[in-house]
Amino acid sequence: MTVPCFKLKINNITIMNLKFSMRFLLIIAIPFILSGCARFGKGIAEAILEKEKDSTPLLCEIAGKSFGGINSAFTPGLGKTKLLQIHGVGEHIPGYSTEFLAKLSVELDLPVRNSEYKEFHLINPLFPDTNLGVLRVSRLLNDAEDKELLFYELTWSEITAKEKAELKYDTSGEYSYRRAEINDFLKKFSNDTSPDPMLYLGYRHDEIVASFTTAFCWMISTDWDGLPNNSKQTCNPLSQQAIKNLKTDSYSFVSHSLGSRISIDGMQKIATRVSDEKKEGNLKDNEVQFIEALKNKNFSVYLLSNQLPLLQMGRYPPKVTSQRDAYCNASGKNYKKRIIDKMEIVAFSDPNDLLSYELTKGFIEKKLDSRLCMDVSNVAINVTNIIDLFGFGKIANPLSAHTAYDSDDRVIALIARGIGNSNTSPLIKEKCKWTRFID
Repeated sequence: MTVPCFKLKINNITIMNLKFSMRFLLIIAIPFILSGCARFGKGIAEAILEKEKDSTPLLCEIAGKSFGGINSAFTPGLGKTKLLQIHGVGEHIPGYSTEFLAKLSVELDLPVRNSEYKEFHLINPLFPDTNLGVLRVSRLLNDAEDKELLFYELTWSEITAKEKAELKYDTSGEYSYRRAEINDFLKKFSNDTSPDPMLYLGYRHDEIVASFTTAFCWMISTDWDGLPNNSKQTCNPLSQQAIKNLKTDSYSFVSHSLGSRISIDGMQKIATRVSDEKKEGNLKDNEVQFIEALKNKNFSVYLLSNQLPLLQMGRYPPKVTSQRDAYCNASGKNYKKRIIDKMEIVAFSDPNDLLSYELTKGFIEKKLDSRLCMDVSNVAINVTNIIDLFGFGKIANPLSAHTAYDSDDRVIALIARGIGNSNTSPLIKEKCKWTRFID
């Protein structure tokens, strides 16, 4: 008697109506792995889903020095606390950070916010004909309204939208009808995401970096009341207000995948411009003040799904490398030539994320600008479950492993409250292992 194969249905919902994910790739693979399809009790599909549901991401290993997180910046009398988020590949629309911001506000105990955000398009005189994206700003406070966070969400993807639109014919009915459903989904995903790194490493690089530096300019140039809303205005990073804010305010960045490269390139761009202007001489007073304020400033950068090593391939390194001690130690011969006092980097990577990498000592020394004085911590963390495929091996959804960082409670807790301090989250103490680095 022939054993009939089970139909690919879960709760009477066919695959045609299901959202694509790794679990369905596993379901599709089962008939080829097993010799038959009969009588598995609740069914193979349901068993896989139950195993995925019951499993928990266990890995959370931190290697680096202690850091305070955003919470450490809330010091009365020392200015505002500001955080800029930069997205990665693919089309994004303003509001993409909503879940991350909601979780962060809970972790930081900031339940109060302005009823409306401020949103405006970015423009830069260097690219007068280019819309450099959208900056959306939210203001969060605690119940006493004496602790404030300004959250800046940068959406830059419209810079590459025009070129990517040229590929839309490929997913029109004229071509896509020839593809299997899941393959068509993957093709749409590929057409939306894969062009961005190419365009960034190509002729859209300067415009995307300018989007970041313009957003950074708005971070330092004004506070909530001075931000434009639904209007296009240029930003002046050398105003007296900007210089004053740069001295007193606290600045952090959180980025994802390609956004990690953008944020670091943006800061290296600032470093290069500062260096070039000093070499040319004849600096104006406000330029000297800006340089001195930047030189004494600390920044925190949280890289989610860090891709710096991958996106460094084929690129020349910065002009100044392998000289950290000379620029960043007070006794170093080039200490007065540093650009930033310290840039604290926390790089998150899931080992099952096929596109993220830890930052090694060699990469930091040879591929990153020494004048930025970086202190790096690596966080190896599973942001999606690992399941056992009935003895055939363990597997994790690589798509979730690449995208789920900003919804993971441990990631949020580390960004918000750091590690190795009195405010470290109990969740981190319980779930994470820390290898503490010392000088």
